[in-house]
Amino acid sequence: MIYFLIYLFLEVMITVNVASKIGGLMMFTEIMVSALIGIAILFNFRTTLLANVMELKERRISANGFYKRNLLSLLGAILLIMPGILTDIIAIIIHIILLGSLIVSRFMPKYPQQNQPHQPKDDNVIDAEIISDSPALR
Repeated sequence: MIYFLIYLFLEVMITVNVASKIGGLMMFTEIMVSALIGIAILFNFRTTLLANVMELKERRISANGFYKRNLLSLLGAILLIMPGILTDIIAIIIHIILLGSLIVSRFMPKYPQQNQPHQPKDDNVIDAEIISDSPALR
């Protein structure tokens, strides 16, 4: 409860400070534009989710990365819809982090290979396949 009150206090103080500097009409415009961007992200969330499912299926991202991408995108969209400067700043930071992780993941190798213990090769073993015509072995 105390964290919510701290957040609410900071949100009101920052919003009033910014509104006094840019004016009421510009503040209204900022709130409407950020809400429209948040709604657009929510409308696009279905295609984003399907793309993330395909990347998870192709093992290009881990399950943890899948959860982070989807939940952070959803949280950022909801924060953009909420009026206020602090929530917009937090949402923009979340989306910048997501964008950075997407850019980094494009240059990283695919899903990391599991480290299998290296077994020394035995040169005294001959690989062979035994083929028998005996019906008892079939």
